[in-house]
Amino acid sequence: MTTITTELATSTRWDDVQHALTGGGDGASCQCIWPMLRNKDWNETTTPERTTMLHEEIDAGPPPGLIAYVDGEAAGWIRIGPRTVQRRLEHTRAIAAATEEPFDDDSVWAVTCFVVRREHRGQGLNGALLRAAVDYARTAGARLIEGYPVDTGGSKQQANELFHGMLTTFLAEGFRPRGELKTGRPLVTLDLSK
Repeated sequence: MTTITTELATSTRWDDVQHALTGGGDGASCQCIWPMLRNKDWNETTTPERTTMLHEEIDAGPPPGLIAYVDGEAAGWIRIGPRTVQRRLEHTRAIAAATEEPFDDDSVWAVTCFVVRREHRGQGLNGALLRAAVDYARTAGARLIEGYPVDTGGSKQQANELFHGMLTTFLAEGFRPRGELKTGRPLVTLDLSK
């Protein structure tokens, strides 16, 4: 029987973060720094610079995400944290148009990235990561969580196109659609104040 657990991404788990991010897809080159930078700044960074940025972010705390483990092996990653520190979001016109929340509100958190190693896909890791991320946000005082998933409509998609997460995963955890970024890309929210 497979055991799935989750842990906050802390300095002592740096090697696990890297193992989770480097198992296929864009995680190895992105280092989950894409949500943290405006596009012009993103285009000026290299993979080693992004790796250093993520390492420094984790060292400084609070944890910017969680790691999923399958039988003790790091297998997946989710980024969650205050929307105010994920600078790309307020500069993304579609998000700015769809959200009802002010961008200077630290109580609004966002889920912006999922990565699952190839060999562990299809085991429910995204759901486990999102559940743990919601618990983490609630404990940290978040009032609301936004997500920007892909509505696959039941069709097969390439893994690299699903790093925002799938709508079905968010809906299963109680998120509700609140706007549309573009066709097939809803903005979803979970109100933690209730």
